[in-house]
Amino acid sequence: MSLPHALLGLLAVRPRSGYELTKAFEGDLGRYAWQAGHTSIYPELGRLAEQGLVEVTHEGARGSRTYAVTEAGRDELRTWLLSPPGRGARVRNEQVLRMFLLSALDPADARAVLERIAAGTAHEAAELRQIRDEAGPVRPGPDGFGQLAAEYGLRQYEAVHGWALWALAQLDASETAAKTAEPAHP
Repeated sequence: MSLPHALLGLLAVRPRSGYELTKAFEGDLGRYAWQAGHTSIYPELGRLAEQGLVEVTHEGARGSRTYAVTEAGRDELRTWLLSPPGRGARVRNEQVLRMFLLSALDPADARAVLERIAAGTAHEAAELRQIRDEAGPVRPGPDGFGQLAAEYGLRQYEAVHGWALWALAQLDASETAAKTAEPAHP
């Protein structure tokens, strides 16, 4: 995902000011999907306007501007959303990197990390489950897509929680096997 596409998507739902976009990234969008601050949002809005992908629809007090996506912007967003992610796309997933490096820790520390992941994902899943349940059935329109995203996040947390429990069981089995293989000392 890229910031320009995130901005186009938010503006396709409804016109917003740079301030409102910043607030959206400070909320669930930034917590669960993509983080961006005003120092990157405002320059990107300028670039999108120069490219004809967004336009200023209202200028308010203190220089505030409300932006809306143009037809060219909708076309760009649609093209991006309908195309699969590139195989050569840069992947930056800190959590997966940590799992690759987990073997650098001693077993007790690795266990602590996995227990933290299990507890954290169980907590996050419970929060999203409550949000989903309060929202009710998926509705068409922008709110419905938020519900779909929440369900996606919930299922990710549940999957990672299950994986962390499995990984802990693997550590237990490995430690048990190592103890069994040790020769008994008289």
